[in-house]
Amino acid sequence: MLDATHEEWLRRAKSLDPPGAHHIDGADEPGGGETFAVVSPRDGQVLAQVADGGAAEVDAAVAAARRAFDAGPWPRLAPVERGRALLRIADLLEERRAELALTVSLEMGKPITDAYDIELRAAITTFRWYGQLADKLTDESPHTAPDALALVTREPAGVVGAVVPWNFPLTLASWKVAPALAAGCTVVLKPSEHSPLSALLLGRLATEAGLPPGVLNAVNGNGPVAGRALGRHPDVDVLAFTGSTAVGRHFLRYAADSNLKRVWLELGGKSPNIVLPDAPDLERAAATAAWGIFFNQGEMCTAPSRLLVHSSVAERVTEAVVRRARVLRIGDPLDPATEMGALVGEAHLGRVLGHIGTGRDEGARLRTGGERALAETGGTYLEPTVFDRVDPGMRLAREEIFGPVLSVLAFDDLDEAVRLANATEYGLAAGLWTSDLATAHRVSRALKAGTVWVNCYEEGDLTVPFGGMKQSGNGRDKSVHALEKYTELKTTWIQL
Repeated sequence: MLDATHEEWLRRAKSLDPPGAHHIDGADEPGGGETFAVVSPRDGQVLAQVADGGAAEVDAAVAAARRAFDAGPWPRLAPVERGRALLRIADLLEERRAELALTVSLEMGKPITDAYDIELRAAITTFRWYGQLADKLTDESPHTAPDALALVTREPAGVVGAVVPWNFPLTLASWKVAPALAAGCTVVLKPSEHSPLSALLLGRLATEAGLPPGVLNAVNGNGPVAGRALGRHPDVDVLAFTGSTAVGRHFLRYAADSNLKRVWLELGGKSPNIVLPDAPDLERAAATAAWGIFFNQGEMCTAPSRLLVHSSVAERVTEAVVRRARVLRIGDPLDPATEMGALVGEAHLGRVLGHIGTGRDEGARLRTGGERALAETGGTYLEPTVFDRVDPGMRLAREEIFGPVLSVLAFDDLDEAVRLANATEYGLAAGLWTSDLATAHRVSRALKAGTVWVNCYEEGDLTVPFGGMKQSGNGRDKSVHALEKYTELKTTWIQL
């Protein structure tokens, strides 16, 4: 369906029958009868009524995961067998790619082309990568005295609670579920109430792929109820969360108040993108800056929302970004020609518009955008927005907006650029544009960020870890290092 037309996607949308029940212990489970509406941001219409889970449904899902871990075959399978199961999930994701991409596009508003080409590609690749890795991990046998043998082994940590947001619902679920399953853990997945449909499909596909009952469960519900129940549950051994810093704090408290479960957090960002005068291609730097902030409607924790530009080239780079913003095609997410879709919902659109109003009030200069778009559709669309003359103390420069809003700050020397870049409570990602190799190394080391991209942005693959510093969280998704979150180290010392 990669070459499907707008009309074809509209027809498919009309016949879509999204799931509504939880997926617990290998079967759909309607729960206690309470439901909530999933509203599509593309037109404000209800997509589905979905079972609303609370403590009882979370208890049932955790109990199923606990049985599957303590008494089921999954943690005891040969790693190659677990890997084959993950590869079957990847194959099913590929077979159902169009349906899943359509579901993601409808529930969170991203363009169908991005959902198909990027979101589903990432999910499929993640399951394949960890499926291929599962039987290639090794334990350790340190050198000891001749009269002893020491073994250091990695064992699955147990039941994992995975709480994921709406902006990349399948990608971020896959980044947590796939390595946890590869390690031999069982999982309870709690998606955002804005985007539960794709997660429920993932649960069904995992069962169809042959995962034993209880190995992967999906429970709907809102954060203060279902999320809290999962975070406080005494039978959850590990909690992996992607979302806001404020909610991340809650999960740390839940762990402290329950069983001291390990909590791994991937939180917000206010990422700097530094453009030096010796950038190899200023036009490309500007184009990438525009793509980075407007991709996925700016709803990305790594979005390069602070463009730090040397004063000698600031106007040239800013004008190039503004030109691209003005011609960016906003429209129906189901139109393959759309470049920027809808923000996830009315409440979130209101928050982003509030940040824009604050920027105006604080004295930043609005260069383009700043208004709601396509209001007649009933959807939640926003014009790509660029501010310059932003002072480092303004809220525009300090707070995560999570929308298509760029703040441009000028600097006069490299030391100032690094100070501005690090002048944030976050430390998730950063970009740097320069032709000087020594500068690239020195600045990359000085930036407090989990990922630094040089002369690019948002590049990488499954071989490299992803995560942040400071209040952007801890732990890492992707790569071999993700398995560290879902395994326990055990030392066995044998006296010979």
